[in-house]
Amino acid sequence: MADEKIDIAVVGGGVSGVYSAWRLKQANPKQKIVVFEGSDHIGGRLLSVTPPGIPDMVAELGGMRILPKVQPLISTLIDALNKLLPDSEQIKLYPFPVDEPQNIAYLRGTYLRLSDFTTNPDEVPYRLGFPNHGQTAGSIMINAIEQIVPGITNPDLTEDQRREMAQQASFSGKPLYQQGFWNVLMRVINGESYQFSLDAGGYDSTMCNWNAADAIPWYLSDFGVQPIYKGFTKGFQEVPLTLAKLFVEAGGEVRLNSSVSALESLDGAVEFQVGGKSIRANSVILAMPRRSLDLLADSSPILQEINGLISTVTPRPLFKLFTTYASPWWRAAGYSKPDGSVVPVEAGRSVTDIPVRQTYYWPKSNGAPVKTGPAMLLASYDDGDNTGFWDGLRPQRHQLKARGQHVAKVNEPFVAENRKQNPELAWDQYQAPYRMVTEVARQLATMHGLSYTPKVQDACFRDWGDDPFGGGWNSWNIGVKSWEVKQKIIQPIGRQPLYICGEAYSDAQGWVEGALQTADMMLEKFGLEKLKNP
Repeated sequence: MADEKIDIAVVGGGVSGVYSAWRLKQANPKQKIVVFEGSDHIGGRLLSVTPPGIPDMVAELGGMRILPKVQPLISTLIDALNKLLPDSEQIKLYPFPVDEPQNIAYLRGTYLRLSDFTTNPDEVPYRLGFPNHGQTAGSIMINAIEQIVPGITNPDLTEDQRREMAQQASFSGKPLYQQGFWNVLMRVINGESYQFSLDAGGYDSTMCNWNAADAIPWYLSDFGVQPIYKGFTKGFQEVPLTLAKLFVEAGGEVRLNSSVSALESLDGAVEFQVGGKSIRANSVILAMPRRSLDLLADSSPILQEINGLISTVTPRPLFKLFTTYASPWWRAAGYSKPDGSVVPVEAGRSVTDIPVRQTYYWPKSNGAPVKTGPAMLLASYDDGDNTGFWDGLRPQRHQLKARGQHVAKVNEPFVAENRKQNPELAWDQYQAPYRMVTEVARQLATMHGLSYTPKVQDACFRDWGDDPFGGGWNSWNIGVKSWEVKQKIIQPIGRQPLYICGEAYSDAQGWVEGALQTADMMLEKFGLEKLKNP
């Protein structure tokens, strides 16, 4: 007999989990609804930390921005939450710049400005050929995609229309969903154009061999159709924290440090274990990415039955390293105009093909660039195989962690001078190793054409390849009909009250929009409609 009985158990305290719990508690105020989170904090892959001594900046170790134009679910949610929050707790956004023309592209040992891709194409060290000579990486990709699925880059199309076109499309006589994105790209552009798009684009896994029918509309939404990004003044984690707060205020319960195991279906309910205690729930919602589901399946035969559905996506590595400084030294890497004025490097990102890959000149909490005083870089933003470079400079991946720890303990942490470590400080819970900081400083100097860079004050990092996440995002596998799987996995075993939601099995993988999409699909099973604009 179970030690405890509840109405609905939500496993996972990321956005999809706390959003689902909040919506269900609103609709069913008398039901006992509990969120079980294995770590000691709410947020999942949204993790916002304040650097020591810089209270007006927030480092986003996880998700860091949204695309309001093509992401209506997160936009609607923010509006709905702000209607419920006092002025002091409003969730506010700022414009999040990316590719500024004066920023640096250090590729194949050549120093360029991002503007050089179009204004000085002969300086670009890639044999792009006609018609890609003089194009940006994004333009090359959009032109290639248009050749694969003619008409899909029409800016008047909706997101749903693009997805439907890609799902129904064939290329070279074979359905697009049965082909890899890398494979089809190499049929319409040469290897140099592909490598340039990979290097200058800053990401590896977005152009790897995942399901082409999903990759193409995904790429166009994220990078192709004049993307306008927004960041969060108090950090993106404020969204799940607010949802959890409202859920608890409505009578719900959040249990941290509560890892769930041994799920089994019994008499129309689901039982599971938490810390040696047996809990029986009338319904269980697994708001988890693929790797977390795999780990839970080790002790849960009920999940082993649906391994075919769970394994339709692949986790993709993602790594972030933040460093702080006494001043924004990178401003000096700008250039002088003919009239003698200087255009500083101060916002957005620079890119390179060395392992740091992308460096963001981090803004203040209000979105303004830092011009004087304490400053911060997202020094390295890596994905795909490049994350492996840092493995030799950090604790072993998947290393067992003590209860309550977020990441494996760093033996030689980089500790700022004149400051004691504070285990209660979120930043210090993700301290970067000394050797990692030394190496990133060396690469930043190379990337910016300097013999050295000013001393790092503080540093923290997060590798989302670690358990229980397995990656920063998930991508659909080749040959999978994602539009069918995403419907089946919501309630995967007949009428059994077991549900799955989260970014992994969505149309917007790697985005909170995807987490909300599948949560809404799951909530329909409970009779709830999508959240509407207030």
